[in-house]
Amino acid sequence: MTRFIFITGGVVSSLGKGLASAALGALLQARGLKVRLRKLDPYLNVDPGTMSPYQHGEVYVTDDGAETDLDLGHYERYVGVAARKSDCVTTGKIYSTVIGRERRGEYLGATVQVIPHVTDAIKEFIKADLDGEDFVLCEIGGTVGDIESLPFLEAIRQLGNELGRERALFVHLTLVPWIASAGELKTKPTQHSAKELLGVGIQPDILLCRSEHPIPAAARKKIALFCNLSENRVIPALDVDTIYAVPTAYHAEGFDREVCRHFGIETKEPDLGPWQDVVARVRKPEGRVNVAIVGKYTNLPDSYKSLAEAMIHGGIANNVGVDLDWIDAEVFETESEALRQLEGVHGILVPGGFGERGSEGKIEAARFAREHRVPYFGICFGMQMAVIEAARHLADLPEAGSTEFGPCRHPVVGLMTEWMRGNTLERRNEESDLGGTMRLGAYETILASDSQVAKIYGTTRISERHRHRYEVNIAYKGRLEAAGLRFSGMSPDGLLPEIVELPDHPWFVGVQFHPELKSRPFEPHPLFTSFVRAAVDQSRLV
Repeated sequence: MTRFIFITGGVVSSLGKGLASAALGALLQARGLKVRLRKLDPYLNVDPGTMSPYQHGEVYVTDDGAETDLDLGHYERYVGVAARKSDCVTTGKIYSTVIGRERRGEYLGATVQVIPHVTDAIKEFIKADLDGEDFVLCEIGGTVGDIESLPFLEAIRQLGNELGRERALFVHLTLVPWIASAGELKTKPTQHSAKELLGVGIQPDILLCRSEHPIPAAARKKIALFCNLSENRVIPALDVDTIYAVPTAYHAEGFDREVCRHFGIETKEPDLGPWQDVVARVRKPEGRVNVAIVGKYTNLPDSYKSLAEAMIHGGIANNVGVDLDWIDAEVFETESEALRQLEGVHGILVPGGFGERGSEGKIEAARFAREHRVPYFGICFGMQMAVIEAARHLADLPEAGSTEFGPCRHPVVGLMTEWMRGNTLERRNEESDLGGTMRLGAYETILASDSQVAKIYGTTRISERHRHRYEVNIAYKGRLEAAGLRFSGMSPDGLLPEIVELPDHPWFVGVQFHPELKSRPFEPHPLFTSFVRAAVDQSRLV
């Protein structure tokens, strides 16, 4: 019997519903239960694929090619269950489904309304594509009181009634702010938020209270009294120094215990030893390395959330702390400025991105790393910029560039119009919609058996997740390899370059895919593990 837990938020956004959902999922999983996590987002975009990273943060991509909210990255990192297209839905996707049904006449002439047609579609999504899970945790985006989230709240209210208390539980995440001038915590925002939720027909079963300071027993009692809960259902969620301490902190406050009590189930106590080991390595590393991240969205780290976490994982694997120096690629677009900014770093990473802005700075970062023998990791766009740099300065093609930026004499990076995905031919062109027309999801790569990356992976056949529209031009492969850049990973049909490396460099690898999306705290991605190890070696030389 599958049980459903609905996680809502109130007072303000960015309280950490995604982390709370992921941490609860990890605790239930540690009790031997099978879990699945889902995200319901209230914005009208069909998916976040066309949204600016400044507004939405990174776009997380699943194996089956869904462009999703970054919270699905938290879900995967905490519970290790691969997310699917069916685990993320938006208002835009729901309305597209409903309007499509109306156009096909599936409503048999009925007046199509939010209730019941939109709410029914939401309930269908919540219950679809399950496989015997004990728990499905559904996070509702936004905050209670937002007009956009009302259909989702109504849908889970209905579903709660249909399932009954033995199969449904509502968790509400709120803020208990510390007012410095008064020197005390204030419970009123939480009271109002719970009242707002009750106003749409949902009585929260558990309140998860975010706070910078410990919540006294008297304050918890007051919240419980005004919100119609027992005190042990008011769970403090205090700030912690690393997000990987959240599961143990929530367990200590009895969060997972109260969830199990609500459903009347008895399980073994969770083994949180692995989480404690991860936290110990994060808090007390044996050393530190400094890695420069040269990107175009560096003033909003959430744009590279999975990347930052993968770097932490690489540090965990090597028992070192990784200090990230976020550098705007537009800051330096000359060799001298790159030298000033990058001198002394132990590694350089150029992440994915779109558009011409900052591209010359990324090319200079790749050139600096190559010429000064600093470990370099180019991901997606970062690989393409490394190839352009090699074409210009090693292969004597000074006018090399990418057709993404406009016509150029030597398009070493261009738009690939068709490719194979298994036995299926996929196509695109310049006129294709931006949304959903990229090479998305998991694709296989064949590695050269004697390459550096084959040694790193320990195999010659891998599968990694992609999200890009442009490819390295296979027509320039021979000339670039003659100049010293090795194409060490190719698509199974041999048409799409997936990995490049410099054999005579300490560590210089560019990959067309996004390995950060598959890195986990308990299973650091081999490329990040190897890159951080190379940075450690570099730190001993500086």
